[in-house]
Amino acid sequence: MAGRPLVGSARARAHGPRELRVVMQAVATDKSVKKVVRPLSLEEGDMPMNTFKNKQPFVAEVVSVERIVGPKATGETCHIRIKTNGKIPFWEGQSYGVIPPGTKINSKGKEVPLGTRLYSIASTRYGDDYDGQTTSLCVRRATYTDPETGKEDPSKKGICSNFLCDAKKGTKVNMTGPTGKVLLLPEDKNAVLIMVATGTGIAPYRAFWRRAFYEDVPQYKFTGLQWLFMGCANSDAKLYDDEIQWCAKNFPDQFRVDYALSREQKNKNGGKMYIQDKIEEYSDQIFDLLADGAHIYFCGLKGMMPGIQDMLQRVAKARGLNFDEWLKGLKEAGTWHVEVY
Repeated sequence: MAGRPLVGSARARAHGPRELRVVMQAVATDKSVKKVVRPLSLEEGDMPMNTFKNKQPFVAEVVSVERIVGPKATGETCHIRIKTNGKIPFWEGQSYGVIPPGTKINSKGKEVPLGTRLYSIASTRYGDDYDGQTTSLCVRRATYTDPETGKEDPSKKGICSNFLCDAKKGTKVNMTGPTGKVLLLPEDKNAVLIMVATGTGIAPYRAFWRRAFYEDVPQYKFTGLQWLFMGCANSDAKLYDDEIQWCAKNFPDQFRVDYALSREQKNKNGGKMYIQDKIEEYSDQIFDLLADGAHIYFCGLKGMMPGIQDMLQRVAKARGLNFDEWLKGLKEAGTWHVEVY
């Protein structure tokens, strides 16, 4: 995808007349455009924050759980749709807390509910059904394999992720939030968004591209560029690749993707291709875009950040920049967004 124009002069779609509280939807599996009634009041008001807390969580209900990786993926990742009836609204880039069922004994010997686990929201504020009644999470099932025996140890599995991935339609889910300000979309609809993810860190970016390209909301007309860098082990571990390829095909001037597949690709030195290696291939373009005010987002495992920052520091030095001052400038401008776990 190198050499593609970075920012298009106009959106790739033409839209017809709009009616009050009626917007348009484009679905990847159906090239037609459909009218969908939805609550445009979700565009109004201040950003929701901590509407529900641990002591009084919102009780939602699972709609569906879908495995979204292939058989050769390193682990299981699920897309989970949850019905909220629009009672716990959020903005793209925020997170929900999930309180798994069960209790534990705290340091004072008291039985208390299990701790809350945060998950980046993987849908727009209107949900996958475009009606504002559901939300979606992208969850990797956390398991532990004994390095000596090669067998899984159930006692060390992730309680919340396994609860969600094992959930059935109708399962009740205690939720808190929404929370988070770091990964919000910028107000500038013409902004360039460089989106870096590993694994389930792709969740907020799915909300970004669906808001920009799957929905036609009068209050949000995206005219900029979304450039996704996605790191995973192999092709079977790609998440939402059908949607990603649809965006790239239908909006070639506004969306591009570059994968770093560590078990299938080699970097310039012949080693495994990690996310920092793929970013470095386009470092000149990225540094130029950042100098022009582009936003760069990082979401995923915290282990990706040292390698990325080492690479950026090396590139900055080669360009005659003081890395610390350069990074400080991005943070002060509000264009450097990091949320890792």
